[in-house]
Amino acid sequence: MRILKSIYGRIWAFWGLTTFVVTFLIIIIPSLLTALIPDPKGMGYFIKLAKLWMNTWLFLIGCPVTVRGKHYFKKGQPYIVTCNHNSLLDIPLSSPFIPGPNQTIAKKEFTQIPIFGWYYERGSVIVDRKSDASRRKSYELMKAALKKGFHMCIYPEGTRNRTQEPLKRFYDGAFKLAAESGYPIIPAVILNTKKALPANRFFYLMPHKLGLHFLQPIEVANRSAEELKEETFNTMAAYYVKHQD
Repeated sequence: MRILKSIYGRIWAFWGLTTFVVTFLIIIIPSLLTALIPDPKGMGYFIKLAKLWMNTWLFLIGCPVTVRGKHYFKKGQPYIVTCNHNSLLDIPLSSPFIPGPNQTIAKKEFTQIPIFGWYYERGSVIVDRKSDASRRKSYELMKAALKKGFHMCIYPEGTRNRTQEPLKRFYDGAFKLAAESGYPIIPAVILNTKKALPANRFFYLMPHKLGLHFLQPIEVANRSAEELKEETFNTMAAYYVKHQD
């Protein structure tokens, strides 16, 4: 049974990759043309197209997503959205379904992928994690994105969680940004991507229902970055444990 499941997972991964590429080639030109429209409206159209793409692709691979908590986003208020990170599915799952224009802090390596790198860079604040100068620049770009009215999507674990714990230890960046800028945090918990596209298995995909749940905003209220980090971590960890399958 395990062998059959493994074979099926690899066949389904091939289907997933094929449909990802085909649907991406359909969406790439109109998505990049949104750069001609002044922000934040241009980024808003980009996110709407990304949502259309992801809804189509996730349906094709049997991974429909349920989104909860969108009512926590107040119109005209930018938020720092903190997401847990278990799988490569998390990034295409999170940004398109955050209500309104948003950008994601993202690794430089993906910008080097032909054609896809253009799309990836359009929706992201790029950081070279090996460069202190790049880290400082990305921090300023995130503050600028928030001032434009964008939400800023950040994965405070830094990399995919390959442990058995609900969350890895959080880095400080998102919470320093909140403490210094005053913008509230919306914790977001992504569910079941580890089961659909596990980080520890090569070229393997399984159909599974996914979830993206936005939680009640955490206000800065003159609190330190460390206090904000602790509250966000505890809130997300408790919710993940309670709601995972």
